[in-house]
Amino acid sequence: MELKKFFWMFKKDILSLWRHKPRLVSIFAFPMIMIALFGYGMGGSIEHVPIAIVNMSSGELTNSTLDMINNLPICNIENITDDVEAGKQLVDKGDVKATIILPQNYDNLGDDQRKDVTLYLDSSDQIASQALVPAIEQVFTGINTKISIEKISMLNSRTNSGVSIVESVRLVINRIYGDVKYIDFLVPAVLAMILMFSCAMGMGQSIAGERETGELARLFMTPTSVSTVVGGKILSNLTIEIVRAFILLITAIILFGVVIKGSILLAIGMLILGALCFVGFGIMISASTSTQEDYTQIVMPLSMPMMFVSGVFYPIETMPWIFQKIAYICPLTYLNDSMRSIMIKGSGIVDIWIDIVVLLGFTALFFILGVFRFNRDV
Repeated sequence: MELKKFFWMFKKDILSLWRHKPRLVSIFAFPMIMIALFGYGMGGSIEHVPIAIVNMSSGELTNSTLDMINNLPICNIENITDDVEAGKQLVDKGDVKATIILPQNYDNLGDDQRKDVTLYLDSSDQIASQALVPAIEQVFTGINTKISIEKISMLNSRTNSGVSIVESVRLVINRIYGDVKYIDFLVPAVLAMILMFSCAMGMGQSIAGERETGELARLFMTPTSVSTVVGGKILSNLTIEIVRAFILLITAIILFGVVIKGSILLAIGMLILGALCFVGFGIMISASTSTQEDYTQIVMPLSMPMMFVSGVFYPIETMPWIFQKIAYICPLTYLNDSMRSIMIKGSGIVDIWIDIVVLLGFTALFFILGVFRFNRDV
């Protein structure tokens, strides 16, 4: 081995890396971002799930019940009302994950009539509901035990009290979207995630890859405008991704028996909008990168964290608060939400208009930045 040339080769590669700052930053930043997401994001427990209480009674038992629910780490009481319909509307609109309805006779312990407490549950969030139900059941099991002890005391103090020891409180669980399985929860978001990666990687090959091989430079030697080149690549990639999204959707239905409760046309429309958004994302990143490797080193630290914080595998409530805030500036969050709403809840366009508007806003932003930053001379 020629020692001097050996060190020249070493120096050349280090200098090459130093000249490509995006690649250099990614090498050090990407591992730290991913370990933080795995450690804090996916390793956390579900806490502070927003719920509401419909309280139509008053007394010591009601106060004790509210205290016990409030002390649960998993619950965060967002609203207390005496209107049953208003409490249900909070769940239907997605403001809370569940509403606990306490009946009017809840504090009347003198009768033998069983009190039915209703847990009105948004079962579309399968993981949050799976954690919430046992916690609420435990609360009312404890309340039943407390009431039974009080009734035994009454029997001991009165010889003819007429008090019977039966189940005093029963928790009735109303899963408003049925018994949702994990695969039903997972598939809509996985479709959105795959769409994001395929669009982003496709644009990297289409623009950054062709720039690296010189195809883009040869194309610009002809009298062709930037808008024509970018527009053509957008249309071709969008067509490919729409076909891919449709195949993914049909495959999920055939292989896993996934049921789309809403409009299949609306689901396809959202996938098209998502594809357009992430094609724009790819245009924005590839606009000023000179090689496909540089493009990959930039796009991966952006797309991989987006996958974790956008609630693809776990609900956003499992994340630390800082990740929850980041989730709402990620377009994948809104595509996930709209796809789950359509496929699991049967939502229509009126129910997901916020997701549509936000995705349109991201799409416009990505394309504007991509076109203005596009460098035909790189």
